[in-house]
Amino acid sequence: MSRRIRLDAVLIQAVIAGALSFSHLHDLAEAAGQDGWKAWAYPISVDLLLVAAWRRMRTHADNRAAWIWFVIALAASLGANIATAGLLDLGDVPAWLRILVAGWPALAFLGGTLLAHTPTTPEPTAPVAAPLAAPDPEPAPNVTVERAPELAPELPPASAPAPATKPPTVAVPPALLDHARKVADTHHATTGARIDSATLRTRLGVPAPLADAINAQLA
Repeated sequence: MSRRIRLDAVLIQAVIAGALSFSHLHDLAEAAGQDGWKAWAYPISVDLLLVAAWRRMRTHADNRAAWIWFVIALAASLGANIATAGLLDLGDVPAWLRILVAGWPALAFLGGTLLAHTPTTPEPTAPVAAPLAAPDPEPAPNVTVERAPELAPELPPASAPAPATKPPTVAVPPALLDHARKVADTHHATTGARIDSATLRTRLGVPAPLADAINAQLA
């Protein structure tokens, strides 16, 4: 199955710009006295330092050193592009430029080494909150609850005492009363004691209620 190569405008632009910058760096290095393979190594060194610094900036939090080396590599590439635009006579390169070109390998080696071995600062992570301990239960307040006094059960009202039953009133005939008084006097004279209802009932031969009524009137 054939693969389709998708052309990206950004990628094409990057290739063109890289090729032009590569060519300008080669021409400048060659004009500064770096002939042969050395002239081709200079643009590779500059572009690799530029890419390394850019990757370092994107993948690490502390990127101050990466920014410094990115600016140095960008200045070398941009300076070569400007110098080869007709502003500099490549047939008569000044001494200071020859010194910069000759010292570039050491500078690029230092930058690459520092970018590769600089310790990274880990990104601060949010502290994991420790689980909150359950608060100690507060002791229950010692509250004394006063109970309302229990009401005594209501007692039924006391019934009024039943009136003493009076013996039924028995009518005593006067003649019977006179006879009973004589019998009582004889009994008192004989025994010296007052006659009682039982003796009076026996002597008179009357029922007990009538004997009680007679004895009550004799008192």
